[in-house]
Amino acid sequence: MDLKLRKIGNSVGIVLPKEALAHLKAEEGDTIALTETPDGYRVSQSQSDFAKTMAVMKSLSQRYRNTLRELAK
Repeated sequence: MDLKLRKIGNSVGIVLPKEALAHLKAEEGDTIALTETPDGYRVSQSQSDFAKTMAVMKSLSQRYRNTLRELAK
């Protein structure tokens, strides 16, 4: 699928067709991720919720390190 680059303000963007948005389960206002791969780039749903959850988990695991260590025994 070829996409045309368009000027949007001082930036350049692309317009995704409805089929691509449906596949990504994305809609206007959502954030999507562009990831570099060995074969080029990959567009996918943003994992920002997952990243936030992991940051909270890291904070909790540091705070309750001794408690978690005892529970693991």
